Amino acid sequence: MLKRLLGKAPVEVWAIKQIDRDLLHLCGRATLVTPRKRREVLAALAVGTFQGAVAMAGSGVVLNARLFAALVPLESLRLQPDGHARWQGRDWRVAKVPQRCWPHEGHLIAQASPYGGTTGLVSSEDVSGIRQRVDREAPRLAKAVDFRPADALEDDPRIAPKPGEPDTGTRRSPRQAREWRSDDDH
Repeated sequence: MLKRLLGKAPVEVWAIKQIDRDLLHLCGRATLVTPRKRREVLAALAVGTFQGAVAMAGSGVVLNARLFAALVPLESLRLQPDGHARWQGRDWRVAKVPQRCWPHEGHLIAQASPYGGTTGLVSSEDVSGIRQRVDREAPRLAKAVDFRPADALEDDPRIAPKPGEPDTGTRRSPRQAREWRSDDDH
């Protein structure tokens, strides 16, 4: 009560991740974390210029306001039981944005809930652009791979000296590679 009188009561909002033509990608409820007065925060929200921290309800996650398309005071958006919401004088379909998508900065798509029933739509990351780029690229064939035992390096033509080429002594001889040192060798 005292905080409300002093204008410091926290502002609770609906965090909307993305706004499509007839669909809201809704993250859920949140509280704005700011030292500014409530009146100032509400004015900034009304014109879409609020900057600061957004503490997501029930999760402990705090995100930057720039990650959201809109932060709407609780009383300005009404959720309806049929998977719709009333906001800005019109009805919207609602897709629930899972926590893994909250920090995502790309486009979201809505899909029917994989759990069926009345849970409605669920948002997920749109990976169609990545899929298209991969499909356009020609498949790259791997070069031939020659599997050899570890002690077969001496026979490798890339390592062994070519006929008539002096041996620089930097390569191991077959005797060094394949035998234990005997006490007579030192």
